[in-house]
Amino acid sequence: MAQDTVIDRGAGLALIALGANAEGPQGAPAAGLRAAMAEIARLGRAARCSRLWRSPAFPAGIGPDFVNAAMAFDTDLDAAELLAQLHAIEARFGRVRQDRWGPRSLDLDLLALDGAVRPDLAGWARWRDLAPAEQARQTPQELILPHPRLQDRGFVLLPLAEVAPDWCHPVTGLSVASMRDALPPAVVEGLAPLG
Repeated sequence: MAQDTVIDRGAGLALIALGANAEGPQGAPAAGLRAAMAEIARLGRAARCSRLWRSPAFPAGIGPDFVNAAMAFDTDLDAAELLAQLHAIEARFGRVRQDRWGPRSLDLDLLALDGAVRPDLAGWARWRDLAPAEQARQTPQELILPHPRLQDRGFVLLPLAEVAPDWCHPVTGLSVASMRDALPPAVVEGLAPLG
């Protein structure tokens, strides 16, 4: 664990992942993500938005390719308030939470809030270490921060490196840029910025 880990300070630098692969009220996925970014930016200050990225659906074959992006901004909201605001935005954009990994008009993930580790280090580690088959079957009943598979996902780290390359994971101590650079080639295959 990083030496200066904050267990849960509440507010600070928020890191958000955005994704969509289905049309919503705002139109095609790219249009929906751009509109969502404008709404999310109102939740804090000094918002930075990545480019839009095309990424293959995961797991393969579940639907159309995704459009992904990332945002970083300072906020005074605590994690629960911020997550509630993100879920409200998803609902306005037509998100229905039924199929965990199916097509969606908008998916917003709170990746990290400053140096918070939630619910605690042991709880975070349990979700990080969950076997892939169990990841598809289980959904946490509480907010897990930082996102337990942040370090494994190219569709998250490539856009995130555009807005917060120096943010350091509070458990591993690795920066976003370091995590991105450590991804195996297969994890970034097919990822590309849109136009």
